[in-house]
Amino acid sequence: MISRRTLLAMAPAVFASSKSGSKNPIVGSGEFQYEMISDWGELPAGLKYGNTHGVCEDSQGHIYVHHTVNKTSEKHDTMVVYDAKGKFVKSWGAEFEGGAHGLHIHKEGREEFLYLCDTKRAIVVKTTLEGEKVFTLEYPKESPVYGAAKIKYSPTNLAIAPNGDIYVGDGYGSSYINQYNSKGEFVRTFGGKGKEKGQLDCPHGITVDLRGKEPMLLVADRGNARLQYFTLDGKHSSFVGGTNQPCHFSERKGVFAIPDLGARVTLIDRNNEVIEHLGDDSASEWRKTRVMAREAFKPGKFVAPHGACFDHAGNIFVVEWVEVGRVTKLKKV
Repeated sequence: MISRRTLLAMAPAVFASSKSGSKNPIVGSGEFQYEMISDWGELPAGLKYGNTHGVCEDSQGHIYVHHTVNKTSEKHDTMVVYDAKGKFVKSWGAEFEGGAHGLHIHKEGREEFLYLCDTKRAIVVKTTLEGEKVFTLEYPKESPVYGAAKIKYSPTNLAIAPNGDIYVGDGYGSSYINQYNSKGEFVRTFGGKGKEKGQLDCPHGITVDLRGKEPMLLVADRGNARLQYFTLDGKHSSFVGGTNQPCHFSERKGVFAIPDLGARVTLIDRNNEVIEHLGDDSASEWRKTRVMAREAFKPGKFVAPHGACFDHAGNIFVVEWVEVGRVTKLKKV
């Protein structure tokens, strides 16, 4: 028997008229329907997106987009900040050009801080919302794994536990996770490349799942096409399926939005069951499409989702690994 969700997935795209008269596709079903507004946000003159890698929202409703900068761009700021309506607010971060990747926002006391992963310089930087540097985590030479062998290190994303500990996924390096305390002091290394329990292949994204009885570390084990749970002290717990190339996480009211690099955004519920694959074009040759001009992108379909975040109202902002950059707002219907 074909389920209702399958029938909805087989149906042609539905379009909604905006106030301007334009039509945007609707993706999803039931309570998880969204108007897909692509190319959201007004870039300032002279600045062109490179690969758009990270996105987050602060407590004021401002949206932060972390990108690598296009080679033809006159300006070189990698962090672009918008208000809730997509109006440009400010930009900074030229030093991250070419390496701008993971982006995490964290409230500490009354202040919010950004944590940025730079894959080119192989560092993690904590900054204020204005881009002022607080501290930098460099090559983890304190780790017995890294210090002895001088192995490759290229951090992709990070997560912060309730006690302030920082977990950095070495996604483009040697597939380990490095744990630090809130001061940036090394604690331990775990993971490492492989397919067995506790091993990883490109731990590209990482988050602390607070939905259960105890906080658990949830890793987007992208090269192994799975999600993997660890305890906060680095011990394997379980695997979760349902994704193809998971990149990172954003949670709201028990639902995780997971940018799935192979052309879709996956929503999972509290039981880690798939709710929706939004804008799914996973059967396409998306790797070829991602280097094409914007005109080649299909309405209602994603190309290569790399980062996603829920905003305070339940909308989802998605940024993609495409050469011309792409920011999409999934406006909750």
